[in-house]
Amino acid sequence: MAAPGKVAAFRLPPLPTIGEIIKLFRLKALKQLSQNFLLDLRLTDKIVKQAGELKNAHVCEVGPGPGGITRSILSADVEQLLLIEKDARFIPGLQMLSEAAPGKVRIVHGDILTYKMEKAFPKHLKKNWEDEPPDIHIIGNLPFSVSTPLIIKWLENVSKRDGPFAYGRTQMTLTFQKEVGERLTANPGSNQRSRLSIMAQHLCTVENCFVIPGQAFVPKPEVDVAVVHFTPLVQPKIQQPFELVEKVVQSVFQFRRKYCFRGIETLFPESGRLKRTEQLMMTADVDPTLRPFQLSMSQFRKLCNAYRKTCDEDPSLFEFNYREELRQKKTRSLPGSTSQPEETEEENQL
Repeated sequence: MAAPGKVAAFRLPPLPTIGEIIKLFRLKALKQLSQNFLLDLRLTDKIVKQAGELKNAHVCEVGPGPGGITRSILSADVEQLLLIEKDARFIPGLQMLSEAAPGKVRIVHGDILTYKMEKAFPKHLKKNWEDEPPDIHIIGNLPFSVSTPLIIKWLENVSKRDGPFAYGRTQMTLTFQKEVGERLTANPGSNQRSRLSIMAQHLCTVENCFVIPGQAFVPKPEVDVAVVHFTPLVQPKIQQPFELVEKVVQSVFQFRRKYCFRGIETLFPESGRLKRTEQLMMTADVDPTLRPFQLSMSQFRKLCNAYRKTCDEDPSLFEFNYREELRQKKTRSLPGSTSQPEETEEENQL
């Protein structure tokens, strides 16, 4: 029994190695699920260290798989660990870890894309948005196939302050394909600057912590892996609804090698397109001959604010879908025939 006063750091009892767990339960990474196991506990410790101080914290680990990062999280002496795992093959191995850390682990067999996180943690952990981040952390070695849709979903949650961010500015430490990590943190002028750069950086402080070489994973992926840390900002850099920002940013980057004017055009119906685009660019005071990747966050903010003003004047405008307009145009002009790709056809017409 521990003596009163300073409690000793939590230590897991002796357990089979991750490699032995994989053999014991005959686990195999499924290529169709883009699964890759990280067996080196020094690297899993390094990932967990990027999350910050976890002693007595509440942590949600996404896709724990055979439990490598799980062990490192538990060794950090967390208060509670919620594991969300979609693949039922990993549950028995995770239950073994749960038994080794009594009362600390809760396992949910489910899909993180549909799991409701608003009630995942105790209510007393909630903090005001303006306060320091709550003692809640999300950590995950994400399969490549789910990483981008999941971070977009969570960024929308940040914008609306719901989901895991109903508790405040919950921090996230996640893995991505190296190229995606570079996009998330890319500065204006960088070739990696993309929709992800703007959507992430206008809502969070985003830090590309370090890169794990592909050979550290089993099976070895064709690319290296970046560990990225997110802390939601008190005030977003673009103070408009998430859907509006996403629509403007997506439109601008639709033709990333052309002038930004070309992408902005796709926000408007063909009738009056040129005039409305010119008006929006003038209102925003943005040079129409800049390429999308050259635009600063301030310029994206001006474009979003100008588009919001235009939509307030014509509420039906926000519902306009450029690609749907192209599809309808094709249907009318080329019934039953094979046509060129949408972007090429429209570019030739313009």
